[in-house]
Amino acid sequence: MTDKRDLIILGGGLVGMTLALAAARQGISSHVVDKAKPEELTAEGVDGRASAISTASWNLFTNIGLADRLAPLGCAIEAIAVTDGMKPGRIDFKPGADDGSLGRMYANRDIRLALFEAARDEPLIHWASGVEPTQRERGEHGVAVTLSDGRVLEASLLVGAEGRQSPTRLEAGLKSAKWDYSHRAMVTAISHEQPHGGVAWEIFFPTGPLALLPLLDLPDGRHRSAVVWTVDEKDAKGVIALSDAQFLSEIGSRMEDIFGEIALIAPRMAYPLNFHHAARIASHRLALVGDAAHGMHPIAGQGLNLGLRDVGCLVEVLTEGMRLGLEPGDAQLLARYERWRSLDATTVMATTDALVRLFGVPGRIPSLVRRIGMGAVQRSGWLKRFFMDEARGMSGDLPTLLRA
Repeated sequence: MTDKRDLIILGGGLVGMTLALAAARQGISSHVVDKAKPEELTAEGVDGRASAISTASWNLFTNIGLADRLAPLGCAIEAIAVTDGMKPGRIDFKPGADDGSLGRMYANRDIRLALFEAARDEPLIHWASGVEPTQRERGEHGVAVTLSDGRVLEASLLVGAEGRQSPTRLEAGLKSAKWDYSHRAMVTAISHEQPHGGVAWEIFFPTGPLALLPLLDLPDGRHRSAVVWTVDEKDAKGVIALSDAQFLSEIGSRMEDIFGEIALIAPRMAYPLNFHHAARIASHRLALVGDAAHGMHPIAGQGLNLGLRDVGCLVEVLTEGMRLGLEPGDAQLLARYERWRSLDATTVMATTDALVRLFGVPGRIPSLVRRIGMGAVQRSGWLKRFFMDEARGMSGDLPTLLRA
């Protein structure tokens, strides 16, 4: 007998598995397909990245039952310091006493472990790992995916969550605006002498920003932060070739020793940076979520949060539609999902791209202009509140799962 489910989710990463779990909490069943096995995705050193989880995204994790698993592992972001090359005129974002933190920092591996543990206990999630789709069919009455081991999965709706190079998006002919930033992100983690105080630093340079993101102290008491150093692609090979001591010296000079003595505590990894934004994120019995729909520069730390807002919106649209007797692949529901996500996604993508270009202009005069503008934001209460609400993900028309 065929195990036909409501959804087939292609891609079991952070966004895909969150979607499966959020859907299951609303009684929506799914097949989740990922070419990697869970033990491969959660092995030490496979993914050294960390993610800033906004307040809205934390609400989502809480509402789908992950709070107890994740709460002890995250470091609260108590403030954000934005500076142009450590020169005068920086912006300090610090929420009020009743606002809570600006978000939480998590190692991607810790989020995956929590998601995978919850998914294993959820009967509405069928997890097919270590296999790839060889054929996707979207018919009038449902969708079917043939796997590399010969199995055929059936559902009402196909969801592409495979990341920026989504073969599902390409096969469906959903075109994207895209360009290469000619930047590469150098990702690692450091221990440091002075505590970070929960402050996330974004230090801008014309060649690319240096982000220092607070993490929980190590068990031995050492303070630590995640590092994302963006360098020009033409310099990337040279930076990758640096010894650990030389690498530390380079980032230390850019930090101006705000944390005192520093040391590497994680492998160094490098990721190319590009932009893509699909004009349409829904088609016949198909929806895109996360990086399959839109991939951005990590300059504002909003990539994963944008994908989690996709999850919240799609689950709410499907849940309300199914209560009315509609099936998940109904064209009306997919049209609503696409409309709902259009403005938010376009705004975040455009803002992020503008920041990359604004802070990438070299020279003393552009730097002075930027710092004057930053000083104006620093003195303006309502502007700071606006930017903090954006960073916390608490602006706009939020789906229920992303509310407290």
